[in-house]
Amino acid sequence: MLIIGCDYHPGFQQIAFMDTETGEFGERRLEHGEGEAEKFYRGLQQAGIRVRVGMEATGHARWFERLLEELHFELWIGDPLEIRATRVRKQKTDRHDAQLLLKLLLEDRFPRIWVASWENRDLRQLLWHRHRLVQMRTRIMNQLQAVALNEGVRQKKRLWGQAGRAQLESFVLAPWASRRRKELLELLDRLNPSIRELNAAVEQEATRRPEVRRLMTHPGVGSLTALAFVLIVGTPQRFACGKQIASYVGLVPTEESSSGRRRLGQSTNRGILCCGSCWWKRRRPRCGVTRIGGESFCT
Repeated sequence: MLIIGCDYHPGFQQIAFMDTETGEFGERRLEHGEGEAEKFYRGLQQAGIRVRVGMEATGHARWFERLLEELHFELWIGDPLEIRATRVRKQKTDRHDAQLLLKLLLEDRFPRIWVASWENRDLRQLLWHRHRLVQMRTRIMNQLQAVALNEGVRQKKRLWGQAGRAQLESFVLAPWASRRRKELLELLDRLNPSIRELNAAVEQEATRRPEVRRLMTHPGVGSLTALAFVLIVGTPQRFACGKQIASYVGLVPTEESSSGRRRLGQSTNRGILCCGSCWWKRRRPRCGVTRIGGESFCT
């Protein structure tokens, strides 16, 4: 078997590999844009070599995951925090990172993590897309509210009714302000049907999943929150108790206690396997992460 430690970057990957049968060791830098990486792995498959690839959880690697799945190669995704904790050398380069990943694989110390299925990750795209469109609509509505306020009208939610819309369109504005109002209203009219369609899709997915319907029996939990929670947690059997789930989704508080004095801070926002190919680091993940229905969520 060929064991490969892969330090993955969006434009290239640095790999360190070893053949467990012959003991042969090698290193290479494979470019993505020129097809060099794909050609390398397809060549291994044509040669009939069994391959196991280990890499840190990161974003922008879905094409690579699909490629390895197509070639029937093993792909192990590792926790970057635990991998970083095993680093001893003060120098950090792409070559050293690839060598470290290979060493952990060979010594059976690679901190492998759970990865969501493709179906799970595609459904997360539904919630992410809906969330982004709702954000866009909110910004547009806030701008239109500002237009009304500048004309001395404070309608709040009534501005979106039939009478409020007519009043908003009746304002006599300067040419560019009038164009801005017109185009904002056009954008709002285009977003509303799309969001309604996505809401219906969320409801449909929620009704066909027993675990989501069960969560919705809890007061205050709707289809969006329940579906997002189920997609993020994935397989509940991998958790021993509810405290582990709370820690996983980052809802436990930070703690700095010493000398018998306990200090609790804000929630950790750590430990969330967002899309299956990115991992919370100490500050921000590499992919976009937000909160949907109170749950951390990402693309």
